[in-house]
Amino acid sequence: MARDLSAGMLAAMATGELQPRFFYEGEFSGGTVNLFTGYGTLTWDSKTWTGDNGIMRIASVPETSDLSAVNFTVSLSGESAAPLALALGQVRRGKPGSVWLALLDASNAVIADPYPSFKGRADKPSIVPDPENCLIGVAYESRLIGAARRRERRCTPEDQKIAYPYDKGFVQVASLQDKEIMWGRV
Repeated sequence: MARDLSAGMLAAMATGELQPRFFYEGEFSGGTVNLFTGYGTLTWDSKTWTGDNGIMRIASVPETSDLSAVNFTVSLSGESAAPLALALGQVRRGKPGSVWLALLDASNAVIADPYPSFKGRADKPSIVPDPENCLIGVAYESRLIGAARRRERRCTPEDQKIAYPYDKGFVQVASLQDKEIMWGRV
């Protein structure tokens, strides 16, 4: 099925000479990381993408026919735990991450409009110790995961200040709790 592939990608697929690459963009506290599965550097979408030199793994992105929340994991492996621990310290929950499937032409240029495989928000990082190297993984969740979470909001000044720091609309709510109000004629 062709889905929403660009004409350039469809033409490249028809030739049979494919050079597929995955592009990953993740936002961390230290800045945005742009990686692709390959070597060297590439320019696409007015950004410079750095080759992962074979250390990045992208878990398969599940595809469903119904409206359900899915997730995926991007993992990086390394020979020492120090850079991975540093990267782990920069992962922030809720920061965006995206993966695209791209095709390269014979001159290693990105063929127009790579297919967006997944877009989500960072959930939680994990470090998996391995005898040969360490593996850090960041799980990303789709926007639909928020629909299953309970919303716990209160009509208190403290809760109101979470969204609106200078709003004082709920300051008097506590004093109204046991207040007796007479309606009608007295």
